Amino acid sequence: METLGENLETMPRVPLADAHVAMLREIGSECEYEAGEMVAEVGETMNRFVYVLEGEIEVKDPYSEARLLESSLGPTQFMGEISFLNAGTYLLPMRAAKRTRTLEVPRVAMLDLMARVPELSDHVIRVFSARRRRQFELKNSNVKLIGADRDPKVQKVEQFLSRNRIPFQSLDMDGRDDETLAVCNLTDHRPSVILGKDRVMEAPSPRKVAQFLGLDLDVCRETLYDLLIVGGGPAGVAASVYAGSEGLCALTIEDTAIGGQAGTSSRIENYMGFPTGISGADLVYRGQIQAMKFGTRFAMPRRVHGLAKRADGSFCVTLDDGDEVCAKAILVATGVQYRRLPLDGLEEMEGAGIFYAATDMEARFCHGTEAVVIGGGNSAGQAAMYLSRSAAHVHLVVRGDSLASSMSSYLTQRLEADPAITIHYDTEVTELHGEDHLEAVTFRGPEGEKRVETRALFIMIGAAPNTEWLAGMAETDEKGFVKTGAEVGRPTPFETSADGIFAVGDVRAGSVKRVASAVGEGSVVVSRIWDFVDKLAAPASEV
Repeated sequence: METLGENLETMPRVPLADAHVAMLREIGSECEYEAGEMVAEVGETMNRFVYVLEGEIEVKDPYSEARLLESSLGPTQFMGEISFLNAGTYLLPMRAAKRTRTLEVPRVAMLDLMARVPELSDHVIRVFSARRRRQFELKNSNVKLIGADRDPKVQKVEQFLSRNRIPFQSLDMDGRDDETLAVCNLTDHRPSVILGKDRVMEAPSPRKVAQFLGLDLDVCRETLYDLLIVGGGPAGVAASVYAGSEGLCALTIEDTAIGGQAGTSSRIENYMGFPTGISGADLVYRGQIQAMKFGTRFAMPRRVHGLAKRADGSFCVTLDDGDEVCAKAILVATGVQYRRLPLDGLEEMEGAGIFYAATDMEARFCHGTEAVVIGGGNSAGQAAMYLSRSAAHVHLVVRGDSLASSMSSYLTQRLEADPAITIHYDTEVTELHGEDHLEAVTFRGPEGEKRVETRALFIMIGAAPNTEWLAGMAETDEKGFVKTGAEVGRPTPFETSADGIFAVGDVRAGSVKRVASAVGEGSVVVSRIWDFVDKLAAPASEV
């Protein structure tokens, strides 16, 4: 199956071309570091591109003060990973291993140079992407999570980091990680989030971690964006790519993780160009890297609470915590979210045995237990197939008597042929059992009621659109999906009833609920948005 980025170990080490180094010299300056001097600290913003001319830069172990990794950076190599594109922060401390001379370029100037020189951009992004992949796979990070297996708050942080492909180390408190905990002087800690060497985050949350990582941007720095994209799923990220490539100043806001609902799919096999399949998270993350390359900015996890139109025709959205950001045009790409089941104790056990995604992070809680997946769509089917690798057995609970109308044929056939999966048709989950953690569920089906012992329930049922924040400014149907095109008297299919507001993807009424169609809509809509924004900027006589 296709995975994110290239393999850093097998990637040939190709230095920057002499011509590219000369370009760096024109916009940068030389710096010198003595042996042992810090080049970058954990939490410091990646505000400069650091190219090594002489010497050596290594990763420091903050606990032992020794070199953390065998590999280091020498002449012709450069520091950083993909967070550089979005002004993220360093996750590992970097220091000079010996007297070192560097060529350093301010981040904004470097991004401008990369936009003008695609060969340079391709080289830098390829290395940055491979480094991020390597850090994520090896868990090389000074962000440590303690006790995600016991604390729902820590588990939410883990879900946020995992789904956004941000390197972190997760340590259990069941004795298996005692040695690592001792090295980090964390033996007496309760479930918590540790940043850097010993900073314990009080009341941990994805938002607080995002602020530390530089992901929760100061969105008010730009007075007026050309385009505000609300939603970071396939449609929103595709629009982010094309908006940036067309020169629009765009900001994409996502309330959970880049990838949206598609990001929870462990394997998509019918997306063109990936014959061996690709995870939804990897597919959309690749798009995010492209978008950042073209200058589109991302802010997460931030939720839009309201929308208003100003006298000059532009729009302002109100975010959580009362922040406000304004744009000339709005693209609604908020997709849908799985509905909750009306079961007693559901909310209390969310994150403590009840999940709405089936990724690597959730799958590790299924070892040695039976898992239950509720739903009849492709996401539920993909989750059942993926979880069957780690769970003792998987039960797929389907309310209807068939999967023919809701699931791809190839996926249905695999589910029915897999001895590790049992499909329960005409069945519903009626009761949850457990106190601080899920212990069992009760099914009601053709053969009556049955109790199944499980510590992992995945809910992937009918979805509702995320459109409450529109506040009636664009027409929706009775279910809340946004009406577009001919249905509201518009000439193009993605225009809503309001000038300057567009909608794409699953949130749009009548859309095909597939990743490929969402990507297509997000790509196509940008040309119409560009026309709209261009007319706003033109003198009245030209409009």
